[in-house]
Amino acid sequence: MLCDTVGRKITYLRISVTDRCNLRCTYCMPEEGVPLLDHSKILSFDEITEFTRTAVSMGIVKVRLTGGEPLVRRGIIELVGRIASIEGISDLSMTTNGQLLSLFAKELRQAGLSRINISLDATDPVRYSEITRGGDVQKVFEGIRSALEAGLEPVKINCVVAHSREEKDARDVAAFAAENGLQVRYIQTMDLHKGNFGIVDGGDGGDCPKCNRLRLTATGKVKPCLFSDLEYDLRTLGAKNALEMAVQNKPKRGGHNTTGEFFNIGG
Repeated sequence: MLCDTVGRKITYLRISVTDRCNLRCTYCMPEEGVPLLDHSKILSFDEITEFTRTAVSMGIVKVRLTGGEPLVRRGIIELVGRIASIEGISDLSMTTNGQLLSLFAKELRQAGLSRINISLDATDPVRYSEITRGGDVQKVFEGIRSALEAGLEPVKINCVVAHSREEKDARDVAAFAAENGLQVRYIQTMDLHKGNFGIVDGGDGGDCPKCNRLRLTATGKVKPCLFSDLEYDLRTLGAKNALEMAVQNKPKRGGHNTTGEFFNIGG
């Protein structure tokens, strides 16, 4: 059992499988994109699988795959299958922007993915394209339908808001979700460097006293908190040591992160 110094049981691991993304959302990435890391710096499937196996043996039961955009990682179905085969995982999920989901939903379910969260900040095609800098909301709708048909349920929607669910775009998303039997989580725009974050409306994120999660970045850094510069290198320390150090040094509450960005840590 992984338990930190203030008594929180750590049971949830979020794994960023890539730094790459096929969108340029205004709150996540610069319009010009970012320099892509050399593939040698990105964890291999073997490294991710063995790390996850160790984490599960130490008490992790819930795993979520993130990015970047996880569906742009070549061979992602194989990775899902490998992780799903690890005994002890009770919940294997993924967060995606939905642009490629209609192509992969059925295979993801067959490989062992339990459920999925899909980012959707607006339903109007023009607004969606503005926010994502070129994304096609129709592809998201197709991805949602494919996820429901494949049985990746519950399908949850992640909607980023400036302040609250009462904003027009958020209300449009809520209406769409109600029509299609989807759950919505409203996430206030966060600033890693300034330390601005809040509790997710409809979810558990941002609630520091209840935080049960660790993060593994695409480059192998184990982070005890999104809003902290602390990180422990898997390749240098080994999985067990990196996990133990992350848990032992997990902050009581989030502060700020001066070295990372959402696109290379995973939200």
